[in-house]
Amino acid sequence: MKILQINASARREGANSTKVANRVTERLQAANPGATVTLRDLAANPVPALDEAMLGALFTPAEQRSAEQAAAVAGYDALIAELQAHDAIVLGVPMYNFGVSSQFKNWIDAVARAGVTFQYTATGPVGLVQGKTVYVALARGGIYRDTPNDSQTPYLKSVLGFLGMSDVRFVFAEGLNMGPEAAAKGFAQAEADLEAALAA
Repeated sequence: MKILQINASARREGANSTKVANRVTERLQAANPGATVTLRDLAANPVPALDEAMLGALFTPAEQRSAEQAAAVAGYDALIAELQAHDAIVLGVPMYNFGVSSQFKNWIDAVARAGVTFQYTATGPVGLVQGKTVYVALARGGIYRDTPNDSQTPYLKSVLGFLGMSDVRFVFAEGLNMGPEAAAKGFAQAEADLEAALAA
């Protein structure tokens, strides 16, 4: 098994989402002796935003790109190749203002590319990143699971499914900023979710 862990917190150290993601990867390694792990820290190595210059590079034919444009697209290409090369994807995702971090959104924008990771057909879009199992380690200061304020879970199901990753398993660590007792309960719930995810 090849495991890709993506830490999506804005913090390089001490992030709860990274703590939960590390635990997921640890359990996957224990269950799959010989598994290899690739770690991508989006705080330490941020992905360039999908701005006007990047759009221009992507929509310029490869043979007409400037050296700067070619380098920019190559960076996105490498992220796509990395995603495609792994079997299990572990995403450490914090909740910032009811959404995902800008670091993670930039990664999504980099790997979602028409004709490469998805394609439009006469019957609708088809995801091309298939055969993956995705473990989403969610860390939240409050409690949002199964409430109208949980905009992350449906968003992640939608965007990952759009790319072809339909086997998405969620591990929730919530209430982490609500005091020591609530935090302990939140991490215990994450352990229970992880057991269920690994057994699925």
